[in-house]
Amino acid sequence: MKRQLPVSLLPATLAVLLAPFVWTACFGADIESAPIQTDVFVSGTEGYHTYRIPAIVLSTKGTLLAFCEGRKTSSSDAGDIDLVLRRSSDGGKTWGKMQVVHEEGGTAKTTIGNPCPVVDRESGTIWLPFCRNNGRVFITKSTDDGQTWTPPVELTNDVKRPDWDWYATGPGHGIQLRSGRLLIPCDHTVRGLSGGEKTAGHSHVFYSDDHGATWKLGGATDRGMNECEAVELADGSILLSIRQYSGPKLRAFATSRDGGLSWSKPVLNPQVHCPVCQSSIQRFSLPPAGAGIILYSGPGGPGRTNMTVRLSRDEGKTWPVAKVIHAGPAAYSDLVTLPDGMIGCLYERGQRGAYEKITFARFSAGWLTQDDDPGGK
Repeated sequence: MKRQLPVSLLPATLAVLLAPFVWTACFGADIESAPIQTDVFVSGTEGYHTYRIPAIVLSTKGTLLAFCEGRKTSSSDAGDIDLVLRRSSDGGKTWGKMQVVHEEGGTAKTTIGNPCPVVDRESGTIWLPFCRNNGRVFITKSTDDGQTWTPPVELTNDVKRPDWDWYATGPGHGIQLRSGRLLIPCDHTVRGLSGGEKTAGHSHVFYSDDHGATWKLGGATDRGMNECEAVELADGSILLSIRQYSGPKLRAFATSRDGGLSWSKPVLNPQVHCPVCQSSIQRFSLPPAGAGIILYSGPGGPGRTNMTVRLSRDEGKTWPVAKVIHAGPAAYSDLVTLPDGMIGCLYERGQRGAYEKITFARFSAGWLTQDDDPGGK
C-alpha cells in the first residue's frame, strides 16, 4: 500500500484534490489487513484497579496519544481517579511507558476524568479538557507532543451555566473545524429536574476561535441526550453523534449550521444500534465532489458487546457498512485516522467483562469494505 497522508489531515482545498487518490490507495489495497490488536492499558496493572474512558488523537508530528482514566481502587465512576496517557510514534504498533497527566490529592477520592483531547493543526498544541468530580471543568495543554503538560486552568465559569449540575467533557476526541475553531463535545444535566440524564440531560459544546486562548459555551440539544462526539460535514455543518435515553437503543444525530451555536432536533438512525453507551465518530476522507467517508465505532449489541465499526458514504445519513472488530464484551471507544491511511480504534474490551483492558485496533479501510458493494442497495 502506498504510504499517503489521509485526507482528514490535509488542508481542505488540497484534501478535495487528493481524495480520489487516497480512496484508491486505501480502499483498493491491503484488503487482508484485518485488525491487529495491541493492549495499551490492562486493568490491575501499574497501580490501577481499572482503566476506562479511552480517548485518542494524532499530533501534528505523527504521534498517537492514548488517554484514559486510571481508577485506583475500583471500577466505579467516582473515587480516586487520575488522567493517564501512553504515546506511540509508530502508528500504534508499540506504546511508550505510561504517564500521569493529572491527579489530585494522592489517595483522596477526587475524580479526574472524561478526557477530550483536540489538536490545533496550526500551532501543534494538544489541548486536553477534563472534569473534576463531574462538576468543574479544567484544561491543560502540551506544546512538546505530549511529553509534558501545563498546570490545569479552570474553565467552569466560561463553559458551564449556573443552573447546570452534572458536567462531562467528551469523552473521546474534540475536533478542529476547517475555519480553525476548536470544538469540544460535552454533556450536562440541569439542576432541579428529576430523572437524571433521562429527562434533565443535554448534549452541548464549547469552543475556541483564538487557538485556545479563550473558550466560550456553544449550543445545547434537546433533553434526553448525553455523551457525544462531533464531525464536520463536507458542507461545513457539524454532525453530533449522541448517546440518548429518549427512545429505542439507537444512536441519535443532530446537526449545526452555525459552528455549534445551535442544534437541530436529534433524530434516531435505525441503522446504528447504541445500547446507551458512548461511541465515536471520525472523518476518514473529504469528498472530491458530493460524498466523503465518515467512520463510527460503538457496541453492536446485544448490550455492550461486539465492538463494531461502521462506514458512511453520504455524510452520516446512512451506514451500510458494519464490521465487528471484537466479538465479546466491549464498551467505550475512540477512532483515529492514521498517517499511512490505516484506521485506529482505541476501545474497552474483555472476555468476561468490557473493562478488562483498553486495546488499540489497527486495520485497513480495504478490510472494512471488502464485502461491501458501494453501488448496491
